[in-house]
Amino acid sequence: MKYIFMLIAMQFAVINAQQSAMGGVISDNNGKAIENAVIKLEDSERFIESDMYGKFTINANTGDFIEISHVAYKSKKLKLESNMIILLDDKAIELDAIIVKADPMKDITGSTIIYDDITATTQPRNVSDLFKDIPGFGIQKRGAYASEPVFRSFKYEQLNVQYDGGMKILHACPNRMDPITTHVIPEEIEKIELVKGPFTVRFGQNFGGIINLVTKSVSNKQNGFSGNIETGYETNGNNFTTRGSILYKKDKFDITLNGSYRDYGDYTDGEGTEVPSSFKTTDYSVRVGYNPTDNQRVKFTWRQSFGRDIDHAGLMMDSPWDDSYLAGLDYKITELSPIISSLMFKGFYSYVDHLMTNENRPSFKATDAASNVFATTYGGKAEVTITPSDKLNIFTGLDANFIARDGDRIRIIKIMNGKPLPEPKTKIDKIWQDSELNDIGIFAEGKYKVSDRSVLTAGLRSDFISAAIHDPEKDFLELYGENGIIEDQSEVNISGNISYVYNLNQTQLQFAFGRGMRTASMLERFINHFNIGIDPYEYVGNPYLDPEINNQFEFSVSQRFTKIDLGATVFYSFMKDYITAIVDESLPRKFMPTVPPIYAKRFINVDNAMQTGFEFYFNYYITNNFSFLSDVSYTYGQNKDFDEPLPQVTPLTAHLSLKYEKEKYWVNFKSRLVDSQDRISETFKETVTPGFATFDISGGVKPFKGMTVGAAVLNIFDKAYYEHLNFSYKNSSIMNGRILEPGRNFTIYLNYSF
Repeated sequence: MKYIFMLIAMQFAVINAQQSAMGGVISDNNGKAIENAVIKLEDSERFIESDMYGKFTINANTGDFIEISHVAYKSKKLKLESNMIILLDDKAIELDAIIVKADPMKDITGSTIIYDDITATTQPRNVSDLFKDIPGFGIQKRGAYASEPVFRSFKYEQLNVQYDGGMKILHACPNRMDPITTHVIPEEIEKIELVKGPFTVRFGQNFGGIINLVTKSVSNKQNGFSGNIETGYETNGNNFTTRGSILYKKDKFDITLNGSYRDYGDYTDGEGTEVPSSFKTTDYSVRVGYNPTDNQRVKFTWRQSFGRDIDHAGLMMDSPWDDSYLAGLDYKITELSPIISSLMFKGFYSYVDHLMTNENRPSFKATDAASNVFATTYGGKAEVTITPSDKLNIFTGLDANFIARDGDRIRIIKIMNGKPLPEPKTKIDKIWQDSELNDIGIFAEGKYKVSDRSVLTAGLRSDFISAAIHDPEKDFLELYGENGIIEDQSEVNISGNISYVYNLNQTQLQFAFGRGMRTASMLERFINHFNIGIDPYEYVGNPYLDPEINNQFEFSVSQRFTKIDLGATVFYSFMKDYITAIVDESLPRKFMPTVPPIYAKRFINVDNAMQTGFEFYFNYYITNNFSFLSDVSYTYGQNKDFDEPLPQVTPLTAHLSLKYEKEKYWVNFKSRLVDSQDRISETFKETVTPGFATFDISGGVKPFKGMTVGAAVLNIFDKAYYEHLNFSYKNSSIMNGRILEPGRNFTIYLNYSF
């Protein structure tokens, strides 16, 4: 064994002996130094940033190539030399991103950008799969299709999930069969931008964080036609996917077309059980952009998604169809005056038509149930950026989101009390009761450059909320109405943030405090005796809920050495008026009243809840091509009023990976280590989840220009396991208990770009 270590050490010494420090200066065409430009070695995970004078130094081999990128300039690829003088050209106007890492005066404290490479070797079922390896995240799974991210202890409307800086398609189903992550093509996502708490007021209500799904930009594309065609196959489930995109760009005009088709079957878990998880989706999108002048850009977006024959093993029904569309319009103009640096407008409109039935479930024999539900969401944003001096940026504006939902469940009862009825009875249950929830917000956020190394940020936001129910069910009206009506509700919610960032060479320190307020969701207000949770209870909404408040402190530090990157974040939140649900013995179960549990749950506010935890990462770049990446995260949540843990919190999780990447090929070995979760909520009937470890290996080659071939073996050892956030089987005659994850899976992926 000692000879092996000696050989490895000798190899490292030879590799390091071949490297030397090279660098230069980066500036724009006017000679202005460019700070925070990212200099990345080609075919390597290693990168550095230029300093305030545009200077950089990097250890590399003679003849290596580097790629230089900056949010405000066009990327450039060059052969590395000593004492380089590099000029970058201005980039096109950015409309979709919200985080600007390359500019400290526009960056958001407590934020990060995740560039996804999962599609290099495998096919995500939907966008939620992209969060699986991000520290602090878990995925709540009701089936293979209806899954969505959970960050720390925050989920659902506690996270503000949006497309391209503000557009939304919200779910129509009360069971969230159709979350926002299912309405966009996963391979269309270029990066995920994450704000880890209420540390900005510029992008709508922000209680526990913002997730911005950014589609691929055309700013770095050349004139003419370009695009790609890709296809993939997975053995576990006989899954097939195909996608194509084409871009035409001519000077000031560009148009992009995307299309995708997915056909997924039932997968087999690690115990050999076939899990009902099949679905088919067809998606397409069109984006048209035009630059009237060099400082203006207009973009129109249209996308549609069509889901068919979707199985939901963890829910009472399946989805014969789930159709949606979104239309969006963006406009931005920069350099209006020496003081007004930019003005932008964004507007969108989306619609979801969702059907769920029980025709393939055991309950269909007694009752034929079908629910057709609809969701309409529209809104927009206007923001102006004011720069009174080089040391101060002020972002101010207003935004709005208007949500309306409606739809009924039609039940045809064929058997009652165990006896067939001579004539089936038809019942209609109002699901959303023709409800609406509106939010108009105004905000101002300033960034002040305290010194060349530090920036202070402060923001204030006010949300004007209105909620109304137009067609209440009789029993809901009796429960909450006065004089035959339920009064419309209104709120004024105040949020704010303050943060300080200090940079010293390759070290960054961040401290942030944010107060985020979230109004109760439409489901928490208006749902009426429907089973929507992880437990078997019916849930009843409460129109008079107070908004919940998150007061969050966060401290982070990051450090870059020659071959090592490491960083840590610690956070603490104390929450007031936390919204949860408890059993209310004054509310008997409405449907199948003799089946336990015989009482329903009602949404309420609790005075005090908290969460705390950490995220840590350590990356070692052994050579320019060989890297070791790791992270670990943990969240502790507690409902202080109930003296029990918060529900659905991901346990201690670690990711480890070894990656070797060259220009023509790469290999990546990944492991995911998850501890058991024994901090469980009795109120939500949670059970202890055992820990597990999974291992994946993936690789790929580029046999010729434009062609990429990737392959992977996922869950190599065919581990039988389930996530703590997974739902249990419901309305199934042959399966019970928690839904297990897929067993061993072989995948292949082909991509041709032109």
